[in-house]
Amino acid sequence: MQSDGPPTDPAHLDRQFEDLLQELRVAQTGAQLLAGILVTLPFQPAFGRLDGFERSIYLLLVGAALLTTLAVLTPIAVHRRLSGRHHKQDVVHTARRALDVALACLCVLVAGIATLVVDVVVGRQAGLVSGAVVAALALVVLVVTPRRLV
Repeated sequence: MQSDGPPTDPAHLDRQFEDLLQELRVAQTGAQLLAGILVTLPFQPAFGRLDGFERSIYLLLVGAALLTTLAVLTPIAVHRRLSGRHHKQDVVHTARRALDVALACLCVLVAGIATLVVDVVVGRQAGLVSGAVVAALALVVLVVTPRRLV
């Protein structure tokens, strides 16, 4: 008889953890690239021309990039701490939650980047509209679609 609870088979948990690590590696690469680009912006001459709204969006983006980085590093820290202690189920559970946080932060990042770039290049209203459209698309792609597959 199968249990409705989470799997406890060590081999199954190992496979799940490996799959989650691969997913986290993709998120980590994206977050690192975005964070790297974002931290260079204040050192560009045009940064001084950003208004208060644009600077607020920028700081939100930096915060989201930092949170994404922390989220993708969390499973590694948990695994290092619990490795060999027969807590693989806890590690897998934590990795799943961390990936959910990373995906949420990446949604904020892509929507915020769309908002900031279009705001600077075209104007405030277009920036807000493009940010809302990208946020809606991100929610459909990263939240709605996976949930419909279950």
